[in-house]
Amino acid sequence: MIIRPVVVGYDGSLASRRALDWALREAELRDLPLEVVHAHQVPLTPVPMAVEYSPPSVEVIRAAGEAVLAEATAYARERRLHGRVSTRLVVAPPAVTLIDAGEDAAMVVVGARGVGGFAELLVGSTAMQVAMHAACPTVVVPHERPAAAPPGPGAGRVVVGVDGSPLSASALEFAFEEAALRGTGLTVVHAWEAPFFDRPAGKGPTLPPEVVEEDLRAQADDEHRLLDEVLTGWVDKYPEVDATPVLLHDKPAAALVALSVGAELLVVGSRGRGGFATLLLGSVSHPVLHHAACPVAVVRNVRR
Repeated sequence: MIIRPVVVGYDGSLASRRALDWALREAELRDLPLEVVHAHQVPLTPVPMAVEYSPPSVEVIRAAGEAVLAEATAYARERRLHGRVSTRLVVAPPAVTLIDAGEDAAMVVVGARGVGGFAELLVGSTAMQVAMHAACPTVVVPHERPAAAPPGPGAGRVVVGVDGSPLSASALEFAFEEAALRGTGLTVVHAWEAPFFDRPAGKGPTLPPEVVEEDLRAQADDEHRLLDEVLTGWVDKYPEVDATPVLLHDKPAAALVALSVGAELLVVGSRGRGGFATLLLGSVSHPVLHHAACPVAVVRNVRR
C-alpha cells in the first residue's frame, strides 16, 4: 500500500502558518506523514547579452530556506504527538514545486496568500495555480477575516457543493471522508438556477406568473431528484455521518460562500456540470476560493 503524505507549502508568513496548522490536524486525522515544503525562485542576475544565476544568491536563499524550515519543523513537532514530519527545500517556483509534490501526495495544503502577495488579492497566484493543476485535492486556507454574516446551517460542519458531474462525485466522496474523520455533520448543497426565468426584471420576455411558477416548480422537482440520486449509496457507506441535503434556488457560488461561514471545510469539484473542458477551475470553484470564509478543498480526484 502506497502511503502518501499531506504536503503543506510553508514560507514563514502568517498565511502559511495557518496552512501548517490545518495540515498538522489533517495528517493526525488521517494518520499520514506530513511533509513541509519551502520553495523559492532564484532571481536572475542580468549580465551583458544574457542572464545567469548568481551563486552567492543561491547560497543565501538556501540558508534562509533552511532557517524557515527549521522553524516550521520545530513548530510542527511541538504540536504533533504521533507521526513523521519531514521537510523539503527546493530552489524553484513555489507553484511548480507544490504541483510536482502533489503527484505523490494525499493532498496539498496552501495558505491563501504568502510572502510577497499583494494585499488586495484574496487568493495569491501560487494557491490558485496549485488548485488548478495539482493531481490531488488542494486545500486553500484563507486569511482570518471578520465574518460577513453570522454562522449559518453549515457552521461546525463540512459543506460540499454537488451538481451531478463526475468531479462533484469525487468532491462528495472526499467530503464524506472528511466529515467522518472529524466527527462532524455534512451539508450537501445543490444550488440551481433557471437562466430563462432568473433574468432581472425587464431583461427578458414576460410570461404569465402561473406559467413561471409551474415551470420553476417542475425544474425544482428535477433538481430534487438529482440531489437524491447524487446521495444514493453514500449515506449507507457512511452511516456515522449526519448528512443533510440542502436544495437552493440560488447562484451556486453565492450559496456555497454563504454556507461557508463557520464551516469546518467547504469542498468543491474543480469544474462542474456544463463546464468547458478547457477550464481548469469552473465558474463556481473560482469565486468560492476567493470569498469563502473557511478552508476550501478543490477536488480533481480522490487519492487512494
